[in-house]
Amino acid sequence: MSDESREDRVGVEAAAAAEDGQGRARTEVADVDRSLYDFTKSEEGYERYADGLTPDIVRAISAKKDEPDWMLQMRLDALEEYHRRPMAPNWGPSIAGLDLDHISAYVSPNTKQAKSWDDVPDDIKDTFERLGIPEAERESLAGVGAQYDSEIVYHNMRDDVAKQGVVYTTIEDALHDPQWEPVVRQYFGTLIPPTDHKFAALHYAVWSGGSFVYVPAGVSLDYPLQSYFRLNAAGAGQFEHTLIIVEPGADLHFIEGCSAPKYYEANLHAGAVELFVKDGARLRYSTIENWSKNMYNLNTKRATVGADAKMEWVSGSFGSHVSYLYPTTILAGARSSCEFTGITFAGATQDLDTGCKVIMNGADTTATVDTKSISKDGGVNTFRSSVVVGRRADRARCSVSCQSLMLDDISCSDTIPAMDVRNATAQVGHEATIGRISDDTILYLMSRGCSEAEARTLVVNGFANPVSKELPLEYAVEMNNLIKLEMEGAIG
Repeated sequence: MSDESREDRVGVEAAAAAEDGQGRARTEVADVDRSLYDFTKSEEGYERYADGLTPDIVRAISAKKDEPDWMLQMRLDALEEYHRRPMAPNWGPSIAGLDLDHISAYVSPNTKQAKSWDDVPDDIKDTFERLGIPEAERESLAGVGAQYDSEIVYHNMRDDVAKQGVVYTTIEDALHDPQWEPVVRQYFGTLIPPTDHKFAALHYAVWSGGSFVYVPAGVSLDYPLQSYFRLNAAGAGQFEHTLIIVEPGADLHFIEGCSAPKYYEANLHAGAVELFVKDGARLRYSTIENWSKNMYNLNTKRATVGADAKMEWVSGSFGSHVSYLYPTTILAGARSSCEFTGITFAGATQDLDTGCKVIMNGADTTATVDTKSISKDGGVNTFRSSVVVGRRADRARCSVSCQSLMLDDISCSDTIPAMDVRNATAQVGHEATIGRISDDTILYLMSRGCSEAEARTLVVNGFANPVSKELPLEYAVEMNNLIKLEMEGAIG
């Protein structure tokens, strides 16, 4: 598809129900219900750095955090790398509307990090309570970190988890701890280097907030840890960094939630996630991203997996104007494995280029990729996968499945798989299906007592169910609310 046709498609606004030759209205599907997320809070009293990217801004961020010299130098080197590289990729959605000269890299609510929810300022507390964070913490989480714009405003972990030796804190706090500063320095920026791509360089220049997690060998957490990122400021960027180390034989489920209100100017999310899963360990990383439609989501996530270890990704992407997001798994150890389960929803003005990468280097490694996408009102969904089987990956096995559902005739869905197999004993397969809701299916369900709207809702929810069932209950409910579809009109 040409760049011009992509822009035409993604710019189509939500269309009114059209009529076919027999006068019947075509199906109209309401967009994702964002009413829970589209509220804003005043920035009065906030600290906001000047727009743009300069060495002075980078130095100011580092000085505010009182960082060690090596981190400041890493930031300045990354800024030079960012300026050296061209702005726009030439193979995906256009990001021409993103002007970094009009993006503030740092916005802070000027409040100290709290360990008690009662100590969080009322306006920020109200935001997270409306998003259900305190309730989720009480009901089903071992620890919670809440970031508001550029800084963590709340962080806490259950005492029984801390007694097992688990560390769950901010990277800033870890850098000020003599025990953990050397660990951060050992791992930070090694899996995703600043030279990886332009927006990785940007991230390392201005990163702020995020999480540091260390799970000792043999420790298995019964409840998940969660970080939630809320970008409230208009014309700003969020650049959190997540660093997780799961030692041999340990087990962790980490949940990441993201949301932002809608503004009529561009916002940017360019976070980074580095995951180290040691021999015999297991890590499940679940994400629900519900960015607003003015967001450019240019996030980078990568995991390296040791022998007999397992990496599981569960990903739901429901927002942003443009997304580039491809979680990468490096199966380094023998008998390591990866499962990736994802769903994306693209409505009007959205161009979501998502997927995953798997690099299989160990012998007897296995990988399974299962993704779903839903497109409507001219939304564009592109699934892009890359599977690389190394020369030493004897008997590696990988299967990739991509299913796309288009709810009208002005939307678009593309599948772009890439397979690089360098071992003759490997077994690699890919399948993709793209289609619309079958009239026969709707008629059958209606004959069993469903209304047409109910029938179509059942089909769409059933399509998304393989992903929602992989999430913890409260986040499955959130995902189902996000893809709550209203149908009206007769069969189109």
